[in-house]
Amino acid sequence: MVAISNLNAASRALRQVTRFFRRKKLRIFEVAWALSIVAVAILGPYVAPFDPRAVNLPEALQPPSREHLFGTDDMGRDLLSRVLAGAPLSIAASVIIVLSAVVIGIALGLTAGFYGGAIDMLAMRLADIFLSFPFLVLAMALAAALGPSLSHAVTALALIWWPPYARLIRAQVLVVREKDYVLAAKAVGAGNLRVMLLHILPSSVGPALARMTTDLGYAILATSSLGFVGLGAQAPTPEWGAIISQGRTYFLDSWWYATFAGLAISFAVMGFAFLGDEIHEAYAHL
Repeated sequence: MVAISNLNAASRALRQVTRFFRRKKLRIFEVAWALSIVAVAILGPYVAPFDPRAVNLPEALQPPSREHLFGTDDMGRDLLSRVLAGAPLSIAASVIIVLSAVVIGIALGLTAGFYGGAIDMLAMRLADIFLSFPFLVLAMALAAALGPSLSHAVTALALIWWPPYARLIRAQVLVVREKDYVLAAKAVGAGNLRVMLLHILPSSVGPALARMTTDLGYAILATSSLGFVGLGAQAPTPEWGAIISQGRTYFLDSWWYATFAGLAISFAVMGFAFLGDEIHEAYAHL
């Protein structure tokens, strides 16, 4: 009986995904949009027409043309190449941030929801402390304390991104832990860790996974924001926020410098946001 219960619990998340794709078809447009972002992140550096770091001062601040579709920056570097080369940096950073937040949030939320009492109160008060500060201000403070770099910006964001996931998982655990199959597992002597990982977690993680897609876009925006204020990637790294920061000085005379990196951020954020909204809606109808 325990073996059957374990098998059912472990496969519950897979069955939910299967029902999702059977009952609710994502709009092709939104899937294609999100896949195009991933494709650019993977292939961008390889299809860039120029070296994104190569300085060519005689061609500095050239407007968009047939040779340089996005124009050039103040060092004569091709902006299309820099935007393409920056795609994997921004998207990889967002993936690391969200995955780290999910791992921390699941660990704290699962433990708090399962044990309750003082552990629950301590974990949720810790989450309240993080949530009481303005998100971007706290991220800037941590990034400044660690020192300006892309890796430190990612670390700072990952450390403050977890509270919503912890609360979401905890809320699910409080419901799932009273289910009959969980009580049966406890009755036959299954240990707490086994019950948490094999019986409760598979049934509780769904909403967090649905939220992840939307958060990928927000993480790109947050990483670019830190880069814009000088706390993220440093020159000559072709990160989107840093490109906008460097181009703002020339915006009135060379509008293309900051514009195309900004459009890349908007394209990525909206793509993941639209896909995330569809996944949230579909999960709500499972």
